[in-house]
Amino acid sequence: MKIDRSRRSLRALAVVAAASAALAACSSQGGAPASSGGSAPAAGGNGTKYTIAMITHEQAGDTFWDKIRAGAQDAATEHGIDLKYSNNENGPEQATLVQNAIDSKVNGIAVTLSSADAVVPVAKKAAEAGIPVVAFNQGIDQYQDAGAKMYFGSDEALAGQTVGEKLAAADPGGKTLCIIQAQGSVALETRCQGVKAGYANTENLQVNGADLPSVQQTIQSKLAQDSSITNIVTLGAPIALAALQAEEAAGKTAKLATFDLNQETAQAIKDGKIQFSVDQQPYVQGYMAVTSLWLNLSNGNDIGGGKPTLTGPSIVDSTNIDQILPYTANNRR
Repeated sequence: MKIDRSRRSLRALAVVAAASAALAACSSQGGAPASSGGSAPAAGGNGTKYTIAMITHEQAGDTFWDKIRAGAQDAATEHGIDLKYSNNENGPEQATLVQNAIDSKVNGIAVTLSSADAVVPVAKKAAEAGIPVVAFNQGIDQYQDAGAKMYFGSDEALAGQTVGEKLAAADPGGKTLCIIQAQGSVALETRCQGVKAGYANTENLQVNGADLPSVQQTIQSKLAQDSSITNIVTLGAPIALAALQAEEAAGKTAKLATFDLNQETAQAIKDGKIQFSVDQQPYVQGYMAVTSLWLNLSNGNDIGGGKPTLTGPSIVDSTNIDQILPYTANNRR
């Protein structure tokens, strides 16, 4: 199944718009991400200082969220926002954090919808209470049910299919192992479904992403048991590094592709150990989630024309890694 090119073009325009805004933020801030406190300018033309809660399903030890927070903090500093960040990987507990934000009467809420069943009803309560809500990172199919005005993230089905098609073009007769590190995550499941749509001979493997030594051991055992595996797809940068270690320990040479980037995986792409990464540009997600709420609160703006604003998929491989690698050192990519 091939990707509809007109659909891709429209999405690409949205990605460019979001990335341009983030690039402007990087240029104005420079250096490491700043705290949302300090001598930032007033939030809006009316001099109001807004308080925004960002509530995610961040899993302990996952460096991916450092990029989300870097973008969010840069936007908060630029616009004089008091940013309140909290997280819990479990749906009911994340929903409680959203309720706490409602009770504290924040001006806006940016939230991820990994556990949609638990979080969507509470996010909707916030919207109904007059608190503007923006969803990002996960929940592209659920954000409108949550009453969210806007969404910033990747089309995970399209991203997965892109991976599957790239692998099928290079290795049409092999087998792909798609590794899911968080059970029940809507986005991760969707990614692997997309991979299978592009590469029919794909098998999923569930691991515990919070325990990287266990991840390595599980992948290593699977590789030892199944000699037909020629490709591995991981859904997060730390999992990719564990997969590389598993391959080395098992004496296997399956080609590895991953979602998301950190400095180590970017270097592995540079060194030819990882074929490519599908980057959803988390810095842009964090930056735009906060900036869009500021625009809505201070000027009544909406972004996306009632549709999700896509920040990916953006492919990082040998053709562009030299440009991107330096930015991975300061959580910009």
